Amino acid sequence: MKKRSFLGPLLRGLLLPAACIAVLVFFSTALNSLNSGHEEEDQHQLKEALRRGCVACYASEGVYPPNLDYLKERYGVQVDEKRYTVMYDVFADNLMPDITVLVNVP
Repeated sequence: MKKRSFLGPLLRGLLLPAACIAVLVFFSTALNSLNSGHEEEDQHQLKEALRRGCVACYASEGVYPPNLDYLKERYGVQVDEKRYTVMYDVFADNLMPDITVLVNVP
């Protein structure tokens, strides 16, 4: 008569669900990391577009844009205001404005 081991079915019953959960957690973490990197890249591209618009304004008009609306209207810079808050601080007409782009929390 063969001895039946209860260890095999018990391990399969516990290890298989644990392995599936571990794989799901791994993929979830990887997707969150990917989304975070994408959001940072979009934020960086918006800040660079704003800087390029400021430089174009300075090159053509001799002064930096007085405010963000001026930059949007005359130089075609678009800001998704649902996703980002832009702080545009002008110190003087001949100095590059301080531009900060923040991601809005949904």
